[in-house]
Amino acid sequence: MMIEHKARKRFGQNFLQDTRIINDIVYAVRPQPDDVVIEIGPGLAAITQPLSQKLNRLHVCEIDRDIIQYLKKQSFADKLIIHEGDVLQFDFRSISGSKKIVGNLPYNISTPLLFKLSQVADEVIDMHFMLQKEVVERMTAVPKTNDYGRLSVMLQYFFEMESLIDVPPESFTPAPKVDSAVVRMIPVLGRMGIAEDFKHFENLVKQAFHQRRKTLRNNLKDIASDEDLQAVGIQPQQRAEEIAPECYVQLSNYLIKKK
Repeated sequence: MMIEHKARKRFGQNFLQDTRIINDIVYAVRPQPDDVVIEIGPGLAAITQPLSQKLNRLHVCEIDRDIIQYLKKQSFADKLIIHEGDVLQFDFRSISGSKKIVGNLPYNISTPLLFKLSQVADEVIDMHFMLQKEVVERMTAVPKTNDYGRLSVMLQYFFEMESLIDVPPESFTPAPKVDSAVVRMIPVLGRMGIAEDFKHFENLVKQAFHQRRKTLRNNLKDIASDEDLQAVGIQPQQRAEEIAPECYVQLSNYLIKKK
């Protein structure tokens, strides 16, 4: 199945080759024949092939033209709907239906892509991604830990997340210099309240974590007073990593109502 294809650094390519990990990912996705499944970065089809065996059709997003030509020559090519181009520019809403999204995400675009995908959470059943392990740890982190930050809050607003599988470097060709992990993301909008003005909430969280060592009184001085913080149970001398995600939603909504 492998071909002579040199992994391209600018695309963040590392090709999965560990059969056990591949099987575990497909099992976690649990694809049914009529499911709408989108694979991001199919690469040399390590996950694409077993997924295609269980699906009537499979959408794949790929930027590398050589890989696209390779996919078109495979025995399962008739099941593939190939979307060529930068996935950060792809309109996921252009594919109708509730979707399952899966992929080995390039490390260099993982964070902006996760933020982009959160905006289509209302059309997603679940997502399973291979990511740098330290990114997964940040995504799933709880308050009062070093990994907890803006990424934790913003993704936990949309998703319940669980780290499923640890993946060592030798599972890839070429082997990356970091460990990876597979994370499951299930949309549960409203689990910590609904932000009445999402842009305001997003900006509030960004500002709160702008300088982690500073107190919220300092980081939010242009947005919220001590009284505003105390009104939702936050002490002004606390730092951003001490505050649960739902408290940021409550603070944002409180400030919006005050306007």
